[in-house]
Amino acid sequence: MKSLAKLTRGGILAASMALLPIAAVAQDTNITFVSPSPSAINSYPVHVAIGEGYFADEGLSVTTQAVNGSSSILQALAAGQADFGRPGPAPVIMANSRGVEVTFLYNSLPRSSFGILVPEGSAIQSPEDLRGTVIGVGTADGAEVGFARAILSDFGMSEPADYTFIPVGDGGPATAGLQRGDIVAYVGSLADRAIITYRGLPMRDITPEKFDTLFGNGYAALTSYVNENPEIVEGFGRALVRATIFTRDPANRDRVLDHLAVGNPQEIEDRGFANALLDAVLAKGVPHNPELGWGYNTPEHWQAWHDSLVSAGDLSAPLADLSAIYTNAFVEAWNTLP
Repeated sequence: MKSLAKLTRGGILAASMALLPIAAVAQDTNITFVSPSPSAINSYPVHVAIGEGYFADEGLSVTTQAVNGSSSILQALAAGQADFGRPGPAPVIMANSRGVEVTFLYNSLPRSSFGILVPEGSAIQSPEDLRGTVIGVGTADGAEVGFARAILSDFGMSEPADYTFIPVGDGGPATAGLQRGDIVAYVGSLADRAIITYRGLPMRDITPEKFDTLFGNGYAALTSYVNENPEIVEGFGRALVRATIFTRDPANRDRVLDHLAVGNPQEIEDRGFANALLDAVLAKGVPHNPELGWGYNTPEHWQAWHDSLVSAGDLSAPLADLSAIYTNAFVEAWNTLP
């Protein structure tokens, strides 16, 4: 029998509880999941797991809600309004630095999901060219802000001396800001790039390749919730893995899109666009080392995120124990499928 692990702020301690079988969770266990945007495609494992009955197999009934950015997710978790969310790593690190104990459980986008985007015809070729400019972001404290600051800091720039971020929303508002010249670049996700391009303004990503390890959003919960409900965390993650494997089989694409349409009908109206966006999300979700399993958190990549926040001044001092913020304690169980 495998053992679960209990999290503490001092690290991960082996627990004596035996691994629970599938459907060991009570059938009336209701779970609320919050995503950082209305996009069902970006949170595809949740919607596919609902549609294929994988959560039901684990005894879980999952309700989804969309909020505006990672900070709103963390607020919902802290207020007890949600059980799981999909925030970015930088906001999770910052929340823990403020004493909000959140554990990043499942890395669903091990490759960077954000990019510094400029219009295809722009003369800007490198982040260095953004010195003295105004850069658009979706929200003032979203995961994309930490991503961009890390890159610009690497080029010796800081805000507000060398550039300015302004929140312009996503999709249509971001497109309008670029077209009016209010911003010269936009820090956005795969979905943002696809939407802006789809609206007639093709975008180019100037993010240096070395920042591909600044991974994107993943599934998280309050540390207290994880400690108190390890069997739910195990069942939730195993359903995500099953949904991920199902989605990656091209033979299942029509069923996948049908499930995503339940989560966000408008996003799936143009199936050509939806397919292209889903392909891009799946490409960013390929693990750097597949043998370690779906959801694995790479310590070196967490250290890179942490160090970038210290360098940019977002963290006034290094955290005493970065490993307390994320865990791989459930990865083996998640990847042991029925």
